[in-house]
Amino acid sequence: MSDPKPTEHADPVVPAFDENLPAQPPKIRIIEDAEATGDTLEAYDYWRAGSGGRYQVPGIIKCFGARPDFLKQVVDFSNTIHFSEGHLERRHKELIASYVSYLNRCPY
Repeated sequence: MSDPKPTEHADPVVPAFDENLPAQPPKIRIIEDAEATGDTLEAYDYWRAGSGGRYQVPGIIKCFGARPDFLKQVVDFSNTIHFSEGHLERRHKELIASYVSYLNRCPY
């Protein structure tokens, strides 16, 4: 029995990314900025207040739009963990997050 032919991407930990595969539709209903009302709009505004002048809410935050109470907790946690200085600088954390999103074919 012969060994299988090595592939171009042989890393067993990091899966190969196939740009030819279609993007999967999200499984969570995303509430867009223009559709947000009530508690969801308030939670989006809570994010905007701490975003440094950004208006459009990122898709990763919109994932929690159906649970605005939880969304506020996510924002607080994210600001504490991701955007505070620690062992890694913010730019390194952003780089890691972007790469993980790329590997997962995450549209946000």
